[in-house]
Amino acid sequence: MTLLIVLIAVALFFDFLNGLHDAANSIATIVSTRVLAPRYAVIWAAFFNFVAFLIFGLHVASTVGSGIVDVTMVTDRVILGALGGAISWNLVTWYAGIPSSSSHALIGGLLGAGIAKAGLGAIVWPGVIATSAAIVLSPALGFGLGLLLMLAVSWIFVRSTPHAVDRLFRGMQFISASLYSLGHGGNDAQKTMGIIAVLLYAHGEGGGAFHVPLWVVLSCQTAMALGTLLGGWRIVHTMGSKITRLTPMQGFCAESGGAVTLFAATAFGIPVSTTHTITGAIIGVGAAKRVSAVRWNVAQGIVVAWVITMPAAALVAALVYGASGFVLP
Repeated sequence: MTLLIVLIAVALFFDFLNGLHDAANSIATIVSTRVLAPRYAVIWAAFFNFVAFLIFGLHVASTVGSGIVDVTMVTDRVILGALGGAISWNLVTWYAGIPSSSSHALIGGLLGAGIAKAGLGAIVWPGVIATSAAIVLSPALGFGLGLLLMLAVSWIFVRSTPHAVDRLFRGMQFISASLYSLGHGGNDAQKTMGIIAVLLYAHGEGGGAFHVPLWVVLSCQTAMALGTLLGGWRIVHTMGSKITRLTPMQGFCAESGGAVTLFAATAFGIPVSTTHTITGAIIGVGAAKRVSAVRWNVAQGIVVAWVITMPAAALVAALVYGASGFVLP
């Protein structure tokens, strides 16, 4: 029982780190457009991160808990390895200011530890294929929606004065930032819920069936909200100003496009990357203005981080799994 409590605490630490690492996804645009000061933006985002469980089901939690690695293969060492890989990668990329995916770090960690235990037979291929496809599809959809929204809004307000448009979208950004924070809390917090739920199942605490208890839901939402409150300012700078300079109208379009993508993915139970999604949307609104408005060298570096996240986290997870054999059965 003591080991179970320790592993749950480690999972909640990952969830807290997820909020810390991915706070930029929710607030970078509204901060960079100076609509909201950073200290108020994180409070705003943290609130909507927390209440997200009231809006969405638990489809993503079920996918992570039982749709990536066969639940019968899950042991304490597998969970420790998965969390070790994900946390290590998150800390490295957070320190470097790289907006990588906490979600795919966790998925990579699960795969690395699961394969280290039972080989490729541990993998639930449909869930892994859907999650891997989302690495490409979520930023592409965010890009497309951000681009189309930007073009549509520009056409609608073509006769309005810049001052009037700026004032309108400063108010509208409160709505779009709220929606994106809801999507962030709804998709990302559920990944840790899935980890804790499958851990309880492995310990025989699930009543014989995989499910997510309410206390797990509340504790995960709280941990993520607290992480968001502390913010990830290195990544906020990258997301909010290094990729492209944003106006309130661009910020609204990026957040709205990203929110639609997250809402759809969460409804279908697909654990997508909120980082990939908002980055794609920001590039889309920048490209709608002109191609040269996007700093493509920065975007290229971010894409490289996306590609190596899952294998890097998987490798560390496999190493942690192997090393933990000296102290765990």
